[in-house]
Amino acid sequence: MDKPKITPKDFFLWAMAMIALYSSIFALITLLFSYIDYTFPDVLNSYVDPYGSGMRYQIAILIVMFPLFLILMRFIRKDILRDSTRRDIWIRRWALYLTVFLAGLTMVIDLITLINYFLGGEITTHFILKVFVVLGVAGVAFMHFLADIWGYWMQYPSRARSVGWGVGALILCAIGAGFLIVGTPNEIRSYKFDDTKVSDLQNIQYQVVNYWQQKQTLPVSLTNLQDPISGNVIPKDPQTGANYQYATTGSMSFKLCATFNAETQPNSLSNNSYSRPIAAPTSIGVGNDLTTETWQHGVGETCFSRTIDPERYPPFNKQAPVPVKGA
Repeated sequence: MDKPKITPKDFFLWAMAMIALYSSIFALITLLFSYIDYTFPDVLNSYVDPYGSGMRYQIAILIVMFPLFLILMRFIRKDILRDSTRRDIWIRRWALYLTVFLAGLTMVIDLITLINYFLGGEITTHFILKVFVVLGVAGVAFMHFLADIWGYWMQYPSRARSVGWGVGALILCAIGAGFLIVGTPNEIRSYKFDDTKVSDLQNIQYQVVNYWQQKQTLPVSLTNLQDPISGNVIPKDPQTGANYQYATTGSMSFKLCATFNAETQPNSLSNNSYSRPIAAPTSIGVGNDLTTETWQHGVGETCFSRTIDPERYPPFNKQAPVPVKGA
């Protein structure tokens, strides 16, 4: 009996299906790792992405690649139903055996890593959960494709559909959890606007203190800070285009105000931002509450009161006059 020939269609269907599968598995594992990091943060890792860009990227991969994998496998199974010899083409056998091999190897390495860390006394909840994520995902892939090699899914197509629906539900739950953590696209955009506003206020605050150090008086308005020679430009609210609010409250005190979309997020860039020209600690009124967090803000208009400490930010020394030649 002649061996079935591989057509370009067979090659590209299987090649793309495997790319979609491996991308989906990697994205799912990485996404679940991100959820573990979010729930059990590592105290040694001080950086946290405030906008969840890593999560969003993995979610995007899953949204595109996993449905693509299902669609391609549907085409492949239809071809096999029409012509049973398509089950024996070498590219299908290689793809299935390669996937089973990689899944099995991943589980073995995962277990070796677990035992190694256990013997070293370095087992933590954070680590154990990641180990079980890899073991679970690789184990499911191993069993599924091993069953495919044995022809189990061809005998029980209804069970294959049930497994597909189950995996699809898991993917949807993982994607939904991501939106709950990082927020919707509109919410993320609002958070970015708020962080930009805080950055602008820090810039203005620095210029106000610098102005006081030069002139020993506070500017009457923000227009006094503009300097075409040095290129100082007063930023405006990026969302509305309106000017930020500034007012003096004393000879060395002032306040800056802006309107925010949401309360300061836990991982926001402004949550732990500290600008140079601030006497520490400075209380900031947020509604009826007082907090010593420098740039914490609530929803709506929030004002930040500042008092310059002349010992920490002394006036600049006046430069000696430049001698005139021949004098």
